[in-house]
Amino acid sequence: MTINILSIIKNALTEDIGTGDITTNCTVVADTVLQGQLIAKSAGVVAGLEVAQHVFETVDKTILLKSLVQDGVEVKKGQVIAKVKGNGRAILSAERVMLNFLQRMSGIATMTQQFVGRVQGTKAVILDTRKTVPGLRVLDKLAVQMGGGENHRFGLFDMVMIKDNHIAAAGSITKAVEKVREGDDKSRKIEVEVKNLEELQEVLRLPVDRIMLDNMSLEMMARAVEIVDGQIPLEASGNVNLENVAEIAKTGVDYISVGALTHSVRALDVTFLIMS
Repeated sequence: MTINILSIIKNALTEDIGTGDITTNCTVVADTVLQGQLIAKSAGVVAGLEVAQHVFETVDKTILLKSLVQDGVEVKKGQVIAKVKGNGRAILSAERVMLNFLQRMSGIATMTQQFVGRVQGTKAVILDTRKTVPGLRVLDKLAVQMGGGENHRFGLFDMVMIKDNHIAAAGSITKAVEKVREGDDKSRKIEVEVKNLEELQEVLRLPVDRIMLDNMSLEMMARAVEIVDGQIPLEASGNVNLENVAEIAKTGVDYISVGALTHSVRALDVTFLIMS
């Protein structure tokens, strides 16, 4: 578990517990040992069990979470996915934060798996975007991986993406690419966004590593694939959903980025119940 994730967990617990869990501290005897189960209340892909374990351990290192499935595995409604045992006060104080992480990550993994399933039989790879909850990006992107997708750039620092506003500020696509090649001392990979075939032709003459086809029609995307003819990887982006992703993949693009994986996710319904 990375330092970044552990920091996220600590911040979430501090936010929730604050000066103390008054309800639990008043109703549960200090040395009580409790056992509980994590149960999927709807079918989906589980993601975040290791994170859940670290939430419990951050509150009390003696709490044991025994996973009955692995992250990235599809579960059925009603299936027990993990068992928990340890200090009762600590378990109940950590419960909500643990569930918040597990439910969100599982929802992302579930949606990602659905998109990946729709493009099977094509070469298209499903990518995430930077449209994540501020401060939770590392977990959101980890969940995408667990659902079978791949990560796009993590942030503004690890890859260049020249979009319409950068092009407008620089004066043209060519000038924007030239400025990056001159100014980036690490020679990071460059992706350029294009809106039409004229812009595509311009980018093909430049030293770039990937081209994003932004909000193009299926017909224009297919034509772009023909024009590029494998010279540079192509990424489709914009208004991608489960209804149209298969048709987008059939145009022959290499990547399809889907903002909905993380900005419009529905949390998987998971509950935690104490066993009497």
